[in-house]
Amino acid sequence: MSKYLPLSLALLLALPGPILRLLEIHPSAPVMALVAGTAILAASFLLLWACDVAQMDIPQSLALAVVAFIAVLPEYAVDMYFTWMAGQHPESSYAHYAIANMTGANRLLIGVAWAAVAGLFWLKTRNRVTLAPERRTEVLFLGLATAYAMLVPLKGSLTWYDGMVLVGLYVWYIRLAGKRPCEECELHGTADLIGSLPKNRRRAATIALFLFAAGVILACAEPFSESLVASGKIFGVDEFLLVQWLAPIASEAPEFIVAIMFVLRGDAATALGSLLSAKLNQWTLLVGMIPWVYAVSSGGLSPIPLDHFQMQEVLLTAAQSLLAVAMLAGLTLGPRAAAVLFVLFVGQLVSPLFLAEAHIGIPPSQAHPFFSALYLASFTVLAFHRRREILELRRGFTI
Repeated sequence: MSKYLPLSLALLLALPGPILRLLEIHPSAPVMALVAGTAILAASFLLLWACDVAQMDIPQSLALAVVAFIAVLPEYAVDMYFTWMAGQHPESSYAHYAIANMTGANRLLIGVAWAAVAGLFWLKTRNRVTLAPERRTEVLFLGLATAYAMLVPLKGSLTWYDGMVLVGLYVWYIRLAGKRPCEECELHGTADLIGSLPKNRRRAATIALFLFAAGVILACAEPFSESLVASGKIFGVDEFLLVQWLAPIASEAPEFIVAIMFVLRGDAATALGSLLSAKLNQWTLLVGMIPWVYAVSSGGLSPIPLDHFQMQEVLLTAAQSLLAVAMLAGLTLGPRAAAVLFVLFVGQLVSPLFLAEAHIGIPPSQAHPFFSALYLASFTVLAFHRRREILELRRGFTI
């Protein structure tokens, strides 16, 4: 029975959130945030297992598009809720929460998840993580999306046409990636347990997991989001920070845990490759959908309202992504690069808090512009030294 324990536990933990929503039971905000967040976390594991198994039964090109989208559904659900509410209540802070959730998720992927994979693999094997040549396509399109994203803070708006460009880049990537030869799907753990079922039962179980997990996530997105903001006000914690870091942790944790498991099995290339795909997905589809969801909700094509602080957050996220692309241009990531990504991430995270407490004459608002400049300066130096590898990324159009 132990082999069924993870699946059973995930199903049980996913139930309380939607049950409270259906019965219209309203506990305190911290309790609701905990229950709904746990349900989303459990549903994320269910989605991840279902996505792995689904690749046994659908064409490779379709799997790349559908599975990649579904795997990050928890992140989309929370962010799109905030964006929709921003359109309904433009005078509120919902637009800021949408940007906070998006930037936090993207920076966590690179600053923590990428760094952890490369660092742990080095400690385990004393080797760098090396990606397969076809992964050059993902690095290339991440670079293109990041280059375009740099324009958003420069022009001071996130508009419908920005969304078209970013989503268009992802569609272009999917068309190229779909031409790759199919690879045999290797399953582990709970996914392997489901995948070993007879064909009809496997498909039925996969569809059931998809529907159940999606239902849990959609049911819990609103109470989790609202309770998270309310909890910040209750405890005197900046709700922007809670939305930026706590919400993405709940939705990103399953993918991060699975990646670490791959590293511990010695397959760091698969781990980093999945996290690279997740970053590309979020930096194109997630960001690209924000202005369109806002447009539908608000009933017009006006850009989502963002202030100078939000634009600094987007710039910092884009600058981090630029440096990461330069580091991965050679399709390898080592311990020094991992250390740099992690240290810079921690620095941009804690420096505003340090400046607020230190009273040394530097306002906390200057911390993120400083780290943006540091990321961009590091990218410039590294890009010069790795200019040949960066130019080689153009081969990603043909692989």
